[in-house]
Amino acid sequence: MDKQLPDISTDFANWYHDVVYASELADQAPVRGCIVIRPYGYAIWEGIKNLLDTRFKETGHENAAFPLLIPHSFFQKEAEHVEGFSPELAMVTHAGGKELEEPLAVRPTSETIIHHMFARWIGSWRDLPMKVNQWCSVVRWEKRPRPFLRTSEFWWQEGHTAHETAEEADYEALQMRDIYRELIEDVCAIPAIIGEKSPQEKFAGAETTHTLEGVMQDGRALQMATSHRISQSFARAFEMSYQDRNKEQAYPHLTSWGTTTRLIGAIVMTHGDQKGLVLPPKLAPIQVVIIPIIKKGHESEVQEAAERIYTALQARFRVKLDDDTSHTPGYKFNHWELKGVPMRIEIGPKDIQSDQAVVTDRLGLEKQAYAINDLDNILYRRLSEFHTALYKRAQERRDQHWHHGDKLSEFGKTLLDNNGIYQTGWCGGDDCENQLKDYQADIRCQLPQATHATCFACDQASKHDVVVAKAY
Repeated sequence: MDKQLPDISTDFANWYHDVVYASELADQAPVRGCIVIRPYGYAIWEGIKNLLDTRFKETGHENAAFPLLIPHSFFQKEAEHVEGFSPELAMVTHAGGKELEEPLAVRPTSETIIHHMFARWIGSWRDLPMKVNQWCSVVRWEKRPRPFLRTSEFWWQEGHTAHETAEEADYEALQMRDIYRELIEDVCAIPAIIGEKSPQEKFAGAETTHTLEGVMQDGRALQMATSHRISQSFARAFEMSYQDRNKEQAYPHLTSWGTTTRLIGAIVMTHGDQKGLVLPPKLAPIQVVIIPIIKKGHESEVQEAAERIYTALQARFRVKLDDDTSHTPGYKFNHWELKGVPMRIEIGPKDIQSDQAVVTDRLGLEKQAYAINDLDNILYRRLSEFHTALYKRAQERRDQHWHHGDKLSEFGKTLLDNNGIYQTGWCGGDDCENQLKDYQADIRCQLPQATHATCFACDQASKHDVVVAKAY
């Protein structure tokens, strides 16, 4: 990278933009609102995908693929759903050189087409539960795009299930919420705020939306994953009836759940610093980079030592040997720091004489020489410690942004000017919730606890605490 990154503390938006492109996570596409995910960025998504796919299959879900194009009439079958998605729909009106009899929506989500197929596949209680997942991209027309955070096309997984009872559907929605928590906290090293969306903010057509919210370094919230218990109105709208155990007609209870490439943006904004990316070890495409420190007259021995280390570590780690002789070690240090590689090994002539190599981690917690034969176990331990330190740092940053406030009239201006998240009370009324719009904020989630006695906007009793913030 030729230029210095914008100051992360004063120009977070441009810092984020520059880091995404300079670290080669993505590039701009010729279609407005879209990006090209480059191999380095896609490798992070593959890591997320592989981990989730394993967990989905362990819990009895099967992958399937459904059409990209959906008849527009499908969206009109469920009123709340069509109202929620109409502004974002991209429509195909012409094909094969002529106008289509019915416009086709480019998939914004697949509830409608999947429920149409469920209605064909579910005829008896014996067909339940039905549990499918789809890996695909979707299109939701975006007016103010940001790479990974908001793009007109993005990649995700969407799970859809049908169950005999409401209790089974509730269990399913909570189970998938917990799988997302495992991914976000135990793999991405991001502390999650877990709660339910308000009626205004829940998924269009859902009875309950469980959400996992992150707090970015600038104090804004980011929705990282959601799991929904879907209203039975979907089942009725798509005539998804079946014969139950009493030989009577019944409608299944539905769920849907998903996470997206937005998680890559969450990782960038949660962990990055003035040098660039800082990637969690379990997802980093390169966990360890080896940089030979070449000195004149010692070229071959240093190269051979670096290659031996590379070969020894390959079986256990995602490792890269940077033996490009056209760049200095200093340039390579900056390059791999920008790309967020957790661990760096340096090996030079003096190290070879001592049968050791120097290990430096991306957080700068420790730079130390270790015996070459011990590197395998040392790196395993250091990478585990790296994850723990990364999570703890993110948690401390989140806690610095977390405030308690009783009245919007008291904390609203500070929220508007300085971001941050506010835990406060809420009566459950739409009029009070709508007042947050004046501060460019909303209710990110409802919390199970109730520590505030009254609503943030009126004098009525609070039904539960909520988290209020501006969001991406």
